[in-house]
Amino acid sequence: MLDTRETIMTLARAIVQAHGYQGLSFRDLAKAVGIKSASIHYHFPTKADLGAALARRYGEDARATLDGFLAETSDPATLLRRYVAVFRRALENDNRMCMCGFMAAEHDDLPEAVKSEVRAFADINVAWLAQVLRLADPAADPTATEKRAFAIFAAIGGAQLAARSRGDIALFDSIVESYCATGLIPA
Repeated sequence: MLDTRETIMTLARAIVQAHGYQGLSFRDLAKAVGIKSASIHYHFPTKADLGAALARRYGEDARATLDGFLAETSDPATLLRRYVAVFRRALENDNRMCMCGFMAAEHDDLPEAVKSEVRAFADINVAWLAQVLRLADPAADPTATEKRAFAIFAAIGGAQLAARSRGDIALFDSIVESYCATGLIPA
């Protein structure tokens, strides 16, 4: 049972990263997994249950990755480069998007449980970015630091979206370089 659930989660994540929450169909997912649609309902009674589980897992994975970065170094520039690389890797993976970023764009059409998990993902990212910014400038105003963390989170997601729309990872790199040059992202 656990293997089927994990297979469902893995394939559903890839679908949502490519097509969004609205592109997720139990029928298509069941076909991809090689099971009947009713079997998906056994693990996830509703699409909202699956969407919330996906977003929750995505947030947990992000937290583990980001905490791992902090365990390896406290250099803000290195940490921010690694952060940007996470978003770049999604583009390298068949021009995919950050799953929760894609879902956030569908906000008005998401069930409340999914919205809540998508917000939690954003909060994880912003809190981590604020922590890194405090490493770079411990004397900075906490409110300004949080606003800058939100700006970085939004900017990286925007760069990913622009690059995806063109199918051009080099555009992502160029946009991020401009963020560094203007000082949005400390170099």
